[in-house]
Amino acid sequence: MSEQLQLRRLDVREEEENEEEKEKMNSPPLKAEAVKVEELNLTAMFLESISIDSLDLNVISNLNLSNNNLVSIPESQIARLLNLVILDLRSNHLKHLPNSIGCLSKLKILNISCNHIESLPKTIENCRYLEELNANFNKLKSLPDNIGLELVNLQKLTVNSNKLDFLPNSITLLTDLQVLDAHLNCLRSLPNNIDNLTKLQVLNVSQNFQYLQTLPESIGLLASLSELDVSYNNITALPCTIGCLSKLQKLSVEGNPLVVPPIDMFGSEHYNLNAVKEYLFEMMMKQSCSSSSSPKSKFGLGKLVKWKTFSTRTTSSRDSRDDRDQYLDGGLSIDQYRYSYFSEAWRGVIVLASPFVFP
Repeated sequence: MSEQLQLRRLDVREEEENEEEKEKMNSPPLKAEAVKVEELNLTAMFLESISIDSLDLNVISNLNLSNNNLVSIPESQIARLLNLVILDLRSNHLKHLPNSIGCLSKLKILNISCNHIESLPKTIENCRYLEELNANFNKLKSLPDNIGLELVNLQKLTVNSNKLDFLPNSITLLTDLQVLDAHLNCLRSLPNNIDNLTKLQVLNVSQNFQYLQTLPESIGLLASLSELDVSYNNITALPCTIGCLSKLQKLSVEGNPLVVPPIDMFGSEHYNLNAVKEYLFEMMMKQSCSSSSSPKSKFGLGKLVKWKTFSTRTTSSRDSRDDRDQYLDGGLSIDQYRYSYFSEAWRGVIVLASPFVFP
């Protein structure tokens, strides 16, 4: 039975720290193929190709190949990294990823930013434990259609600085997603069911310039959203439902030809976000008053009712009209009108999604 050498971490850049390890690897009694390394750092080595067959690839959990001159990654070597958790390929010259990346069933973090990749292999859907995907600064024109069906554990998706003109509808199935960054693309719209992303905290779709002109009304049901950046697009009106984002702490809208709300509401760096949300919510209430549609369709709650999350019982039409008239005449505050307008079950939704406090 051949003798084996096991190292937890090998960083070939750190000459002094690795001197002992290198001596062990070069010692006569040991064979190169017996060396076991859990963390392998080959960053900034000016590598044009890689050959790590001398290592036991099955035990590597963290592989850093960033900042090299790689144009491709060998299929066979990737396929043998069965226990890989972190793969860093950023800042190379890659035009595609190997199909064998689908063999990395334990992969949690994949960084392929700053390459020349035009598409992701369909096999990436097999990386079902993936939690973070960074594909910034590439040439992506689309994402896999079924990305949301398989990558169910994804928490952070950053695809900024690409050539995307849409996000696949399946992305709305990523219910664990917390960060979605798609700025500096050519996005023309966002999926209508974006409200399914109930854990989303940060949404950045800025700098899509003339392409992005509207946002879906369902954006107001992102109950966990704390940061929303839609700056430098071609948006003239924000959805009134944004007034219901109770956890929203930062809203960036500069560089848009905004009419609703008036652009002067964002006149200073420290503008009053609560005032903006109150303005939008008040508009939403007034629109609902003049609309013949039911509250559940107007506020995008039909899906929640369908899932039996909330009751469809509402106050009587006569009471609603009386309260509505008082509100429009100034006799009721926004809080009081909203409280009377919805049934108890519906009030729970509005309390969770509202920037205001009920009496």
